[in-house]
Amino acid sequence: MQESSTTQSRVFTSVERRAVPRTSPVKAYNIADLRLAARRALPRGLFEFVDRGTENEYALRSMRAAIERVGFRPRVLVDVSARTQKTSLFGIPADMPLAVAPTGAAGLLWFDGEIEIARAAARANIPFTLSTASIVSLERVADEAGGRLWFQLYMFPDRQLSYELVDRVRSAGYEALIVTVDTPVTPNREYNRHNGFTLPMRINRSNALDVACHPRWLFNVFARYMLHSGIPTLENYPESMKRRLDQAPSPLKNDSVSWDDLKELRKRWNGPLIVKGILRADDAQRARECGADALIVSNHGGRNLDASVPPFAVLPEIVDKVGTSMDVMIDGGLQRGSDIVKALAIGAKCAFVGRAPLWGVAVDGEAGAFLALDILRTEIDRVLAFTGSPSLQAVDRSLLHLDDTNFPAPQ
Repeated sequence: MQESSTTQSRVFTSVERRAVPRTSPVKAYNIADLRLAARRALPRGLFEFVDRGTENEYALRSMRAAIERVGFRPRVLVDVSARTQKTSLFGIPADMPLAVAPTGAAGLLWFDGEIEIARAAARANIPFTLSTASIVSLERVADEAGGRLWFQLYMFPDRQLSYELVDRVRSAGYEALIVTVDTPVTPNREYNRHNGFTLPMRINRSNALDVACHPRWLFNVFARYMLHSGIPTLENYPESMKRRLDQAPSPLKNDSVSWDDLKELRKRWNGPLIVKGILRADDAQRARECGADALIVSNHGGRNLDASVPPFAVLPEIVDKVGTSMDVMIDGGLQRGSDIVKALAIGAKCAFVGRAPLWGVAVDGEAGAFLALDILRTEIDRVLAFTGSPSLQAVDRSLLHLDDTNFPAPQ
């Protein structure tokens, strides 16, 4: 699908009026370095909200194990001197096979953090996805960030409130709508309760000492919000739900969402429609039948159902089922450029990264987020060279090896 003239106008005017962005002085050579720096910079409760999974964190561990089971069988003596990782998503060029995943409360890691990450994604020429549960409003991100903007939607119990939010997204010029379908109820993240962490965030007896031990974050992030707008809240939620959130530990989810709701959204949204949270080939087929243009194979970063299967384990069967008729994307546990190239070789159109740019923005705002994306760009480039892949078109399953068995060929 083609980008609307409204979106193109917003992108160019926003980028043109900004000064040349600075380069981060942070010494980080991989995403793990950025994670350690973010751990030092953030209160424990906030860091663990981003970093951890749920319950016993089986899903978190199994995501990495599934990725690490896959190895490469490189081609050699291939001219890769003119290699490129450029691709296109919904007919629009992108400089990497990557998009920034929706992450709730990114604005708590850095003042106006969602805008900072969106600007970094615009610099990298990849899409940025804003979460329904963002601290900065979708309108402000559209006005101030530039670049390709996608929006992630949680369906509210009151469907009309959801449709009104979709209308806001359309009016602001967002390109694509991502519907998250794997969170019918609030996940059991016990560490949040241990740390006294809630959304909207409040400083209380449980976390006051933790916050006091991180004065840079307290004054540069939390205090700035207090001076500008008061306690940070979820700006995309309807006013009626914002008041209810003052009493609740986390955003309300909706356990009555069905395939009929997806069909209704298809009628109301003319741009690319993406379904996030698919782990079954039959569900992928149903999403396609409901009119979705793409799907994201995802277990919510290991943060919802702790016994969920790793996305990498089911990606081949989902690609084989629907990959010729819709774009299949993936997220969850991707920490290296090699992880991303493995996913592309299986058949994913692109990969989403969430935690990586969050660690970057927590350390150094837009410059830190861009550093995270640039680290991944450099790693992807290196893997393409080592595997004998001049372009993404050369990346396929023949490059892969799974334990002692060849990776299954496409059906």
